[in-house]
Amino acid sequence: MNEPNPFLDPARQPELYGHASRLAGRTSALMRAKTAGHPVPETIVSLVQTHHARPERLGVVLDIGCGRGTSSLVIAGLLRPQRVVGLDAAPSLLAQARERAKDLPDSTVDFVEGDFHDLPLPDGSSDIVVAAFCLYHSPQPKDVAAQIARVLAPGGLAVLVTKGLDSYREMDQLVASAGLDPRAAQHESLYTSAHSGNLADVAASSLDVIAVLDEEHVFTFDGHDHTAQYLATNPKYNLAPGLYGNPGALAATLHEFLPDQPLTTRSRITFVVAQPKEGGEPA
Repeated sequence: MNEPNPFLDPARQPELYGHASRLAGRTSALMRAKTAGHPVPETIVSLVQTHHARPERLGVVLDIGCGRGTSSLVIAGLLRPQRVVGLDAAPSLLAQARERAKDLPDSTVDFVEGDFHDLPLPDGSSDIVVAAFCLYHSPQPKDVAAQIARVLAPGGLAVLVTKGLDSYREMDQLVASAGLDPRAAQHESLYTSAHSGNLADVAASSLDVIAVLDEEHVFTFDGHDHTAQYLATNPKYNLAPGLYGNPGALAATLHEFLPDQPLTTRSRITFVVAQPKEGGEPA
């Protein structure tokens, strides 16, 4: 019997997002390894500027799954809407987002706790809705798309972002080769619910898709110590007790079983731009 996908297992969410330090460490390790691919928040801003009729006069921008607030703060700084609302289900991440935003010159960015299956905003209230790297946490992402359609204002835009099913497959091969999890490559993708291959269809269930952009992002970890900082936060693998969440012990195991060398891995990043359906009624 297959084990539950960690990103879709409610019992795993406190472990994954109960402490902001886990996501911060994961993101830091990944971004230090990045060698190709545009910054995602800046690409989101560029897509809004390209496809929205009046990007210089935006009201509310809703950033779903805002996490630690990285995209929300970039959007606030580059698009300068009247208000950015960052929404997430994890209080620890929201607390760090608020801390990062406290020195902004005005109060245009708010961070609120909520469920993306029941967005706490009125109908037609948002000029832009962003959902980056979060829809794969829903077993029914089309329900989230319907909520996005509900809160979008006439003429508004949604920008949805996800990863390819086979993202970081080279990491799977490393984990298997080291004997850390011999079945690493057989585990279900963390992104199975909303991935590069189905994101446009998810959006089209309630919105009109007007653009799709695919980018390959490349990451080169400079050795086992660097790789272990990312692996230690990855819930995909069945690691031995004491290794998950412990980059030092994980690095020591990698050094024991494999020669130390850089690891290059890839991820396909897909952006879907969509607008409310004509007539304003979602499918």
